[in-house]
Amino acid sequence: MHEVLLEFLQKSVLVYINDILIYSQSMAEHRPHVAEVLQCLRNYQLFLKAEKCVFHQSSIQFLGYVIDHSDIRMDEKKVAAVRNWPIPTTVKDLQRFLGFANFYWQFIQDYSSITSPLTSLLRNKPKSLTWNPAATQAFDKLKTAFTTAPLLVHPNPELPFIVEVDASTTGVGVVLSQQQGNPRKLHPCAFFSQKLSPAEVNYDIGNQELLTIKLALEEWRHWLEGAKHPFIVLTDHKNL
Repeated sequence: MHEVLLEFLQKSVLVYINDILIYSQSMAEHRPHVAEVLQCLRNYQLFLKAEKCVFHQSSIQFLGYVIDHSDIRMDEKKVAAVRNWPIPTTVKDLQRFLGFANFYWQFIQDYSSITSPLTSLLRNKPKSLTWNPAATQAFDKLKTAFTTAPLLVHPNPELPFIVEVDASTTGVGVVLSQQQGNPRKLHPCAFFSQKLSPAEVNYDIGNQELLTIKLALEEWRHWLEGAKHPFIVLTDHKNL
């Protein structure tokens, strides 16, 4: 499908396997965008099932997300699945839970730090699961984070970005934000977090903060490099 719709990708179309999302700035633009895609599919003798199609939507569920013109959020059905997930009793149960949760990591601030007690249980590929109080606390905290996760606004290249970084003894966390709306308010565009390697744990706090900034710039390079406005980096380390 990517090859068929290649000329429209990243312009007005997103494709995942056989799922097609057509997006536009306005309804006036949207109608010809839809017509172009349908004509292209027809040229390749590809057919759609009408019962699986929706047209002219201002909000849509796509690949586990709910997307509208201003923001993106987790599908409430997926949130409910996490909220009602029982405590894992086997290694496979925990792997399944983390695999499900990992899909939404960009919505959860400090995701790597929160899940660290859980991922540590899978270190060295154990044959059985040794659950502990720290794992229970992390499990409950992650479920709470899912139910209180904020909406993520779509990054606007016309507005300045703010990168807020923080390093701890176990990992790093970053928030990409913008002042959007009327009146202007600070809204998150994305979260990023990562566990520190054994070598990075030994860095002094200044170098850990610098590492966090480096990782943030790499993660969001496609937004920050060549941005229309200078972006702001916020850190609580006074020497930086």
